[in-house]
Amino acid sequence: MKAKHINQESRWVKVVLIAVAVIYLALVLFIPAINVFVQAFQGGIAAVWGYLTTDEFIHAAQLTLLIALIVVPLNAVFGLCAAWVIARHKFPGRALVISILDIPFSISPVVAGLMMVLLYGRHGWLGPILENTNFKVIFALPGMIIATAFVTMPFVAREVIPVLEEAGSDQEEAAKTLGAGDWQTFWHVTLPNIRWGLLYGLILTNARAMGEFGAVSVVSGNIIRKTQTLPLYIEEAYKQYETQTAFAAAVLLACLGLVTLVLKEIVERK
Repeated sequence: MKAKHINQESRWVKVVLIAVAVIYLALVLFIPAINVFVQAFQGGIAAVWGYLTTDEFIHAAQLTLLIALIVVPLNAVFGLCAAWVIARHKFPGRALVISILDIPFSISPVVAGLMMVLLYGRHGWLGPILENTNFKVIFALPGMIIATAFVTMPFVAREVIPVLEEAGSDQEEAAKTLGAGDWQTFWHVTLPNIRWGLLYGLILTNARAMGEFGAVSVVSGNIIRKTQTLPLYIEEAYKQYETQTAFAAAVLLACLGLVTLVLKEIVERK
């Protein structure tokens, strides 16, 4: 009887915990997400299509895609190099390097954008040099790329480091013993071993790059048809009481997020 009573209590605890989790997710995630789709399609599919074919929206989407196409390869190269150094070498200050790598996770994106302004702005440390060379960073595409690269910097490295550590260096050393060069070892041994971790990091980097708001908002100035990305376009449309336009654009951004989740699940299974 005592064991049966304990099992019943354990069952009730599980039910309560599951109910709390479901209610929390519904209030925070599911209901708001469903509401975005409902609000966007109130006027029909034709109306949504009309909102998504305006010049302002197309320019914002193209700029968002351009930034992602630049930032993702840059951080892929950086992430691979950083992961290789950290996973394959033991050196003084290794823990400090890993902590520095995690800085974008620990500080607000708005603070990151302000850091860029204080460094590259007109009155920043590098401002006079950039002004003399007529090279504009703040309120221009270079600043948006730098800000996005900063906030997405750790993803590839953080996913590849544990994979490299788990794989070890035995296969790489064997390849070099057989006469393979450094590039041959990387392409034929190292890269196949880390391909799923690398792809996972690239997916996360791309998702964050397309959805980044805080840092890009600070350094871009949110200039329509010049430095306005898709998240900034949504925010500006909502502030101007163009709610249907904002919701339609948010649906597209949400669909990109869903695609990312599907790809993430596929990679995790691999």
